[in-house]
Amino acid sequence: MATPVRVRFAPSPTGYLHIGGLRTALYGWLFARRFQGTFLLRIEDTDRTRYVEGAIENLYRSLVACGISPDEGVVVENGAIINRGDKGPYLQSERKEIHLHYAQEMIEKDVAYYCFCSAERLDEVRAQQQLLKQPVMYDRHCRHLTQDEAKKRVSDGETHVIRLKVPVEGSIKMQDLIRGGIEIAWSQVDDQVLIKSDGFPTYHLAATCDDHDMEISHVIRGDEWVSSLPKHLFIYQAMGWTAPEFAHLPLLLNADRSKLSKRQGDVAVDDYLNKGYLPEALINFVALLGWNPTADREVFTKEELATLFDITKVNKGGAVFNVEKLDWLNTQYIKALPVDDYLARLRQGGFMPEGIMHERAARMIQERLVKLSDAVEVIRETVECSDYPATMLVWKKSTQEEAVMRLQATRVYLAGKDESWFGNLGAMEEQTRAWIVEKGWGNGDTLWPMRVALSGREKSPGPFELLFVTGKDEGLVRLDAALQKMA
Repeated sequence: MATPVRVRFAPSPTGYLHIGGLRTALYGWLFARRFQGTFLLRIEDTDRTRYVEGAIENLYRSLVACGISPDEGVVVENGAIINRGDKGPYLQSERKEIHLHYAQEMIEKDVAYYCFCSAERLDEVRAQQQLLKQPVMYDRHCRHLTQDEAKKRVSDGETHVIRLKVPVEGSIKMQDLIRGGIEIAWSQVDDQVLIKSDGFPTYHLAATCDDHDMEISHVIRGDEWVSSLPKHLFIYQAMGWTAPEFAHLPLLLNADRSKLSKRQGDVAVDDYLNKGYLPEALINFVALLGWNPTADREVFTKEELATLFDITKVNKGGAVFNVEKLDWLNTQYIKALPVDDYLARLRQGGFMPEGIMHERAARMIQERLVKLSDAVEVIRETVECSDYPATMLVWKKSTQEEAVMRLQATRVYLAGKDESWFGNLGAMEEQTRAWIVEKGWGNGDTLWPMRVALSGREKSPGPFELLFVTGKDEGLVRLDAALQKMA
């Protein structure tokens, strides 16, 4: 591309990073990387009524955790929110005077106007339109005031907003990188408020002006903004600016095709990371919500996705958020982790207590975990030995005497092994089963009391997995405790 690629992610600080927001950010990051461009984080915080304390820090932390750190814009360092780059400030609320200047310029160009309608009058107009089943829009009551009259009312201190003066006839033809050609009649487009009565800009003015000032080449955002595109393109045209290219992403959907929402499950990125979904798996999964570079595979690194990413190939229809697919992907990523990395992540997430037995239990279950948090219960059940009645040690087709004899023989057999023998699960099982055959015993009447003695449970991991975790010394202690119960 001849023009340098500059893509922004511009969330509002109203809470946690939503999965849909992560996809928007990721697609922007992938697009920027695909064309050696810049990925920029801007915070659109002009709606002060919806501002949530700590939201900016959380948004930034979630992006960094998922490996899509911004190259420019808002950055959190040592708990402080700072600007990185020469086109800031990147907090939109700090650009208020810039936005006011642009709004005044638009009034002088006669593409915007002052509106003095009260909230009560606007409510009445809206109610009347709803009664008549008409589109709910501003009736342009103040549009025809002369500039001199409007400016006098402003100087007199009358409460006002500034509205966009869009055409009233014809239509606008637009191009979207995902949807293709779009045409919307101007009669369907409202005279949007640009500056609110509190002096802060609305999204429509602020985002458009900031995209121009920050030299954004491509705007990737949710498709809820398609209906606003005429207003934004009108501002570009009216100000004589070159508009960026636009790509509007389809909705994320629940399994029942409803819009993805908190009511039907987790939607915050933190929800998934805290449960032990790996960031790499989450990124892989989110990237494929509505786009897939090839038909023959589903596991991709972030770098592979960036090399293959094509915004024009994103599906036009909504993408279903399939948790089962996320679970499958996460399992693949957990399996592929080097053991030391896997154990470190368990510790960092608080999913594994310190201790050699806990570490052995974790190693044993790595290939079976769906998410890291699943390790908590499995490790606990493998490491801890519950209290149990002596009768539980007796195999259903056996007797107490046989159970005692088998446990005594097993104890002698295990006591004769080196500690290193207990570290090879495959060899331990193969040799012990051969020993049972040599003795002429059954697997059930030998392995059942051994497993109960090691776990204290009717249902638990197998006896060899338990021995792998306990090691020689603790294993013998538990066998001795079982024999004491039977005495």
